[in-house]
Amino acid sequence: MINVWMHIGAGSFHRAHQAWYIQRVNQISQEQWHIALGGVRQDVVPLLNALTKQRNGFVLETVTPQGERQYEKITSIKKILPWDDKMSSLIEQGKKSETKVIAFTVTEGGYYLDTNHELDSSSADIKAELEGRICTIYGALRVILKERIKENGRPVTLLSCDNLRHNGDRFRHGFLQFLELHKDHDLIEWVKKNTTSPNDMVDRIVPRPPADLPKRILEKTGENDCAPVMGEAFIQWVIEDHFINGRPALEKVGVEMVSSVQPWEEAKIRILNASHSCVAWAGTLIGLSFIHEGIQVKEIKKMVWDYVTQDVIPCLTPSPLNLENYRDVVIDRFSNPYIKDTNQRVSADSLSKIPGFISPTLIECYKDHKEPNATIVLPALFFVFMEEWHKGNLPYQYQDGILDEKTMHALFEKKDPVAEFAGDKTLFGEIAGKPDFIERMRSTIDSLKTWVEQYNNKT
Repeated sequence: MINVWMHIGAGSFHRAHQAWYIQRVNQISQEQWHIALGGVRQDVVPLLNALTKQRNGFVLETVTPQGERQYEKITSIKKILPWDDKMSSLIEQGKKSETKVIAFTVTEGGYYLDTNHELDSSSADIKAELEGRICTIYGALRVILKERIKENGRPVTLLSCDNLRHNGDRFRHGFLQFLELHKDHDLIEWVKKNTTSPNDMVDRIVPRPPADLPKRILEKTGENDCAPVMGEAFIQWVIEDHFINGRPALEKVGVEMVSSVQPWEEAKIRILNASHSCVAWAGTLIGLSFIHEGIQVKEIKKMVWDYVTQDVIPCLTPSPLNLENYRDVVIDRFSNPYIKDTNQRVSADSLSKIPGFISPTLIECYKDHKEPNATIVLPALFFVFMEEWHKGNLPYQYQDGILDEKTMHALFEKKDPVAEFAGDKTLFGEIAGKPDFIERMRSTIDSLKTWVEQYNNKT
């Protein structure tokens, strides 16, 4: 019997991570799992078309920090779900009993949650959904599950694979609030009884495919691939084992199936994700393009080291993980010069990353009466970064799904933009507006501007 893992979100990360793991399962297990791949937004069409022309397969290149490259043909995607604005293919596949897991990668901003983790009903996309459009993961799942109930009503696991703290819980809460807005009371009850949403932690650095990747793959494998992906050799997946209707034997291929993902999740989000943003913002400000360049600058490496060592590790202790070792592995991964991960990619969607990745450590430091001098560097860097965006000085287009450009420009035109920034509850929650926090932010911003100016003058 064929089991289907339907995935919504056809970006590089899914194809370098979940598709790789499921291929491993299929290589060792009699029970086969086929991926059916689609997306919610129209910009997925070129990629889906490219995969269709290649019979859904593609080549994954992985590279170590030492430059060792490996190539593998990924064939676990067995079906492409063509896009249309009514989600017809997603509905057709999602309603079938063979579909036992519906997973998705839509980025942090794709869940439309505010700093209190409630659905932001004022979002333009959420409002558009109420008027009949389908443009979010919530709207897509709503129509899929309605048809699934009509077809067979079989239970299904809804699995978020994004860098969102407590991603399963947060998604589920937002989804149920979304259904409440639509007054779908029968569907709400069905979802509560017939779906689960395990929390999980996913990890592999997957940059945008570089321009020379197809040529390199052709030379090494003979494959003329129009939709290749590349990633670092490191990979990790930790999942709470709460699937409602079967799952692949992921534990046989290195996935850690646990009762609670929280220790792994917190370490990854606070140490890797927050530090990644730090390197991207700081590197951009001194004229660098890639993450590996930034982490080699002693001042930037010290920012990361101090942030993790002075503030994050104490906040997360005790932990079943060796946090000092995890810190060192992360810095080593950032230094991989062959990945060529861009500051532009890593800096995208930063407005969601401040409250998700960084503010929890700030808030905990204040609660413990500890001065968060190392952590406050990160949002201060973002302020300076966005001030350069405001001036039109960034070397690339900053991409952020929840950025209101007019409001952000207005912030920097105000008499005291630092106070406005540090007073933003959306970004900083309960510490927003505290006099000590504002003044600490102000002095840190001033210090960073001095460093940036001195560095740029020196080079």
